[in-house]
Amino acid sequence: MSQPPHVLMVDDNLFDVELTREALVELGFGGSFATVSNGLEALAYLRGDPPYGDRMRPSLVLLDLNMPRLDGRSTLARIKADAALCDIPVVILSTSESERDVLDCYRGHAAAFITKPVTMDDLIDKLRVVCQLWLGGVAALPHGPEAAPTDSGEVPP
Repeated sequence: MSQPPHVLMVDDNLFDVELTREALVELGFGGSFATVSNGLEALAYLRGDPPYGDRMRPSLVLLDLNMPRLDGRSTLARIKADAALCDIPVVILSTSESERDVLDCYRGHAAAFITKPVTMDDLIDKLRVVCQLWLGGVAALPHGPEAAPTDSGEVPP
């Protein structure tokens, strides 16, 4: 039996974090949810660096673009450049509607780009689709760091 899904949200806006948490509860999300407020904390969390040594490996990362210290664009690039992390789907959840941001994020291997909705109902609708695709068994996902590519770029058997 596989573990319940674990979502990491990377966003410095506490209001958006709480709205997302509430929307997931409303959807009956049966997994766990963790948050960090910037890209540097996200990378430490994902790598299991202190103080995140006992953290669960996320099934999905929800990433904001505009944050202090290390923004979402740079965080996405670092996640996708790290062989131990690059297989984790990263969904951009941002207020940006910039075509340049959308293009850059997809070129940076984001799994999806979602503009933060204005209403709670719209947020629930968008998160329902994200959860169905990435966490509901529609998309097959690797499970754990052993699925990361080796130095040769091949996935171990």
